[in-house]
Amino acid sequence: MLPPHSRIRLGRIGYLNVLPLHYPLETGIIHNEFGPGDFELVAGPPAELNALMDQGLLDLSGCSSIEYARHPDKYLLVPDLAIGSRGPVQSVLLLCRTRPEDLDKKTVLVSAQTHTSAALLDLLLTQQKGVRPSYRVGDASSVLASGERPEAILCIGDEALSLRQHPDYPGRMDLGEAWREWTGLPFIFGVWIARREAVARRREEIRAGARLLLAAKAWGQAHLDEISAVAAAAGGGMDKRAMRSYFDGLVYDLGPEEQAGLRLFYERLAEAKVIAAVPELAFLALD
Repeated sequence: MLPPHSRIRLGRIGYLNVLPLHYPLETGIIHNEFGPGDFELVAGPPAELNALMDQGLLDLSGCSSIEYARHPDKYLLVPDLAIGSRGPVQSVLLLCRTRPEDLDKKTVLVSAQTHTSAALLDLLLTQQKGVRPSYRVGDASSVLASGERPEAILCIGDEALSLRQHPDYPGRMDLGEAWREWTGLPFIFGVWIARREAVARRREEIRAGARLLLAAKAWGQAHLDEISAVAAAAGGGMDKRAMRSYFDGLVYDLGPEEQAGLRLFYERLAEAKVIAAVPELAFLALD
């Protein structure tokens, strides 16, 4: 638990997909109404932020959507804020040496940085494709650099963007697109959550942090050309046009259709006994 007078700790997913949200915050374009010193940004991959939230070491954070489902008693959702897709997401990919349908009893290398994408992959392979692979955790870039070529790799985030055209992996499944084809709904990979304990102790500061994130989202969505240029200049092999195409395919809202997709994901996780029960979507009140 944080000391009572410390700054609010705000978790930042360390991937390009949240640049439209965090660029206006980190450049000072969107200002914290309580002043610049009241929030401390802590960056990391989703799995790391999940653990920090679970341990009470963050107050407000972007996290894997499965983290909320595992501990709904600990968290409140920030209204209308998420990261997902209504089709191809481009940065959550299963790369295969042949085809996904050929992976029965084969081993898939899964990034340790993801929880939601790994759970989604298993649902898609077992329930949609009818195959049952095994999984091992590892770093795809390091494994490939060593010369090893696993049968299939689940890549997420910036790593997926850099590996998606790897010549040894002609078989590709975009998990956002596969979910849309399966269900007709958006898929929500990440949500923003506040710890209920932090809300009880510091309600107005947590609300201020949530309003700050929503203001940043609005600015980012209105300035995607500028953000695409910033992302392209940072390197990674994608030009401004490719970055704009990437951002255009992402969802940052958590409206009725996105909530329906999230609930269906939770229902299927519960059916597969990955989570104990389908959680209620409980939201932080901002007024």
